[in-house]
Amino acid sequence: MPLFTGVVPPVVTPLNADYSIDFPSFTRTLENLLDGGVHGLFVLGSTSEVVFHEEAARKTIIEHAVKINNGRVPIFVGVIDPTTDRVINHSKIARAAGADAIVVTAPFYARTSQPEIIDHFRYIKDAIDIPIIAYDIPVCVHIKLDRKTTVTLAREGVIAGLKDSSGDDGNLRYVLKDMAGDASFFGMTGSEIMVDTALAMGAHGVVPGIANVDPHGYVKMWNLMQAGKHAEARVEQERLLKLFEIVWIALGRTSAGSAGVGSFKTAMRSLGIIATNRMARPQRDLNAEETAKVDAILRDVGLLA
Repeated sequence: MPLFTGVVPPVVTPLNADYSIDFPSFTRTLENLLDGGVHGLFVLGSTSEVVFHEEAARKTIIEHAVKINNGRVPIFVGVIDPTTDRVINHSKIARAAGADAIVVTAPFYARTSQPEIIDHFRYIKDAIDIPIIAYDIPVCVHIKLDRKTTVTLAREGVIAGLKDSSGDDGNLRYVLKDMAGDASFFGMTGSEIMVDTALAMGAHGVVPGIANVDPHGYVKMWNLMQAGKHAEARVEQERLLKLFEIVWIALGRTSAGSAGVGSFKTAMRSLGIIATNRMARPQRDLNAEETAKVDAILRDVGLLA
C-alpha cells in the first residue's frame, strides 16, 4: 500500500507581532489539526512560509512539531531551498529532528533542465536515507516537474510520492496512471477545491492549506470518499469552496501569497487558534476591513457564531 495517505495539511507557522515564532499559537495550531483527525502534518511548506525562516528557526519549528505530535501522525518536513547541497543540509537537520519524510522542490533561481532536476533528486537520495516527496509547485519555483521526470524518479525509487500543487490535474492523473502498478507510490493533490475530483481519479491524499482553518471538513470529505459516498463528499467540497473564497479578499492590496496564507491566519485568529495574523516581511497582513469579510465567510460556512 502507499507509504502515506489521507489529509496532510501544510501547517501555518504563527508569528508574534515582532515576527518571531509564536510557539504557544503553534502548539494550538498543531493540536487543532490533530483533533480534527488529520493523517499527517506537513511543516515548513509554502503555507508555513518556509523560505522566510533561516536554518536555526527551521530547526526549532521541526523540533517543536515533533514534540507536540509525539508520534501521533507522520510528519513531512519541507527542505525547500534553491540548490542541491543546501537542500541536503536541511534534509539532514530534518531527519535528525524526527521527520518521517522530506518534501523537495525542483531547484530554483538557477535555471535548470529536467535532466538536472532528476540529478538534483538523485543526489539528495544518495545523501540521506529518508523518504522523499517531490513537490510540484511551478508558481513558486518557476519550473514544472514533467510527467516523465516524476515517473522516472518514482520508478528508480528516488521519490516515494508526489505532492502536486501545479494545478495541472491532467498531469497528476497521468502520473497516477503510469505508477498504478507500484503499490507503494502515492500522489497527493495540493488543491483545496478539487479534492473530491482528485480522490475519485485515484489520488491518495490531499495537502490543503485551508485545513488549518477547518481540518474537520477535509477529514469528513476524505472519509466520505473512502466510503464511496461521492454525492455527500461533493456537498462537503462545495461548503469548503465557500470557505476558500477568503483567499481572494485581500487581492489587489496584497500579493497572492499574502492574500492566501494571510487569510488562513486571519481566520485562525478569529477562531481563537492563533494570536496574530502577522505575515513574514515583506508580505502584508490582512487589515480590519478584510478581517470582517473573512469573518462573514466563516459565519456563512458554520465555523463562527
